[in-house]
Amino acid sequence: MNARIAFTPQLRDWVLQNVDRGVPPAPLVRDLAEQGFDAQTAAAVVETLWAARASGAPVPAAEIDPGQVQAARYRYDAARLPAGNAIAAGDRSVRVALRCERPAMAVLDGVLSPQECDELVALARPRLQASTIVDPASGADVASLGRSSEGMFFRPQEGPLVQRIDRRLSQLMGLPVENGEGLQVLRYGSGGLSAPHFDFLLPANTANRASLERSGQRVSTLVMYLNDPEQGGETVFPEAGIAVAPRKGSALYFEYCNGAGQLDPLSLHAALPVLAGEKWVATRWMRQRAFRPAA
Repeated sequence: MNARIAFTPQLRDWVLQNVDRGVPPAPLVRDLAEQGFDAQTAAAVVETLWAARASGAPVPAAEIDPGQVQAARYRYDAARLPAGNAIAAGDRSVRVALRCERPAMAVLDGVLSPQECDELVALARPRLQASTIVDPASGADVASLGRSSEGMFFRPQEGPLVQRIDRRLSQLMGLPVENGEGLQVLRYGSGGLSAPHFDFLLPANTANRASLERSGQRVSTLVMYLNDPEQGGETVFPEAGIAVAPRKGSALYFEYCNGAGQLDPLSLHAALPVLAGEKWVATRWMRQRAFRPAA
């Protein structure tokens, strides 16, 4: 592909509206191909517009050139997660059960002890509230049909247990303790799920732009499983074809922001419905800089 590619304002607006709703490039390309667009041309346009919008860079108005297409493609850095079959994480050694390069992710065993899992659940249970999501247009916390769970946040370094876990996760994820957002605990009852979404912040609203200005982008996530659901509750990456079953004390780690600030569309993920029992998880998000919540 050596020539410049022109596109209509209508196509540009359609792509951007979907990007702002959190839709990744692949399904948009598939939709365009089904409408008769050349698949290679559709991918070049969608991926370039998606990358610009997701990073907050200027969005091409009416055409793109091959250099812009190439620059838009996500480049995988060396993983922040240390190499090896076991990772020293301060007060314990964590075993690596699985690694994947694209998206950059790993399944880790023994991140939390069974007792720590039970203690987190006990501390979180009386503070649970119905989970919300950030509305892409307004940045406000709103109820969502795509997430059926209850949740709460611990303050960073809140109490001896959270302090110990925060220090361990900092060692494991390769970033300072202060870069971590407060530990979130979620409970999914029978049927509980979360729809496909990204963990990084799209600069599509005032609240997200302010958060990015204060603390930088989210760069990685660690989802720790606090119990063994009877059935269901897998974490899936639909565009990568990966599913991870929850196991008490284990964790799912993944990265999605490289050193150039690019964001990985393959990091789209979801929680499948809990088919029997309940599922408890604790999540840590790491930022580019020290995390500063809104005043």
